[in-house]
This record gives sequence, structure tokens and C-alpha cells, in this order.
Amino acid sequence: MREDGQQVTARRFHGLPTTLVWGRRVSIAATRASRLLGLALLDRDAAGPGLLIPRCRCVHTFGMRFPLDLVFLDDAARAVSIRRGVPPRRLAAARRARSVLELPAPEAV
Repeated sequence: MREDGQQVTARRFHGLPTTLVWGRRVSIAATRASRLLGLALLDRDAAGPGLLIPRCRCVHTFGMRFPLDLVFLDDAARAVSIRRGVPPRRLAAARRARSVLELPAPEAV
């Protein structure tokens, strides 16, 4: 967070489309790099409010510097699985998911 109260987000998210999911304005991982990296290698402050990864059922937390709350969503953006506080160096999947919302932990409601 900057001194003026504005959220600081990573440069890799600039120019990505955004959407409102679960009451949060998040970037959509629309590029190969943003899908591969997700929130990895970022400080918690630079991660922003989160990242939506469409067409995704499985994510990794390799390279993470903080735990993630992962919300696996169906086609209607309803949660099919929520994993709270997933630490670095893990894999997480949900067979029925169609997208994943990555949130800096603890954020999932």
C-alpha cells in the first residue's frame, strides 16, 4: 500500500483485464506468463487483491513468498472448493473447477 492509500500491484498485472469476483476487483490471468507465475515471486503487497486464473483446475505454489487462499470456482463463479492458507511448494486441484481465484491468505470468506 502506498502512502496515498493506493494499492501497489506487480508490473506483470498491468494491462491485464480485470473482473469483479466475490466482491474483489482482481486481474484475470490472460497471458501465458501470468497463468504460469500467478502470484509467485511477489511480495504480499505487490500481489494486490488476487488473481483469477480461468480454464484452470490445478495450481502450484512453488515460488510463493506467502500462503494463499485458493478458491476453485465452477462456470457460474460458485465455489466448489476452498483451500485456506496453502503454503509454498504445494499443488492443489479440484476436479469440478473451471477457474481458480488466488488470494493472499487469509482472504477467503
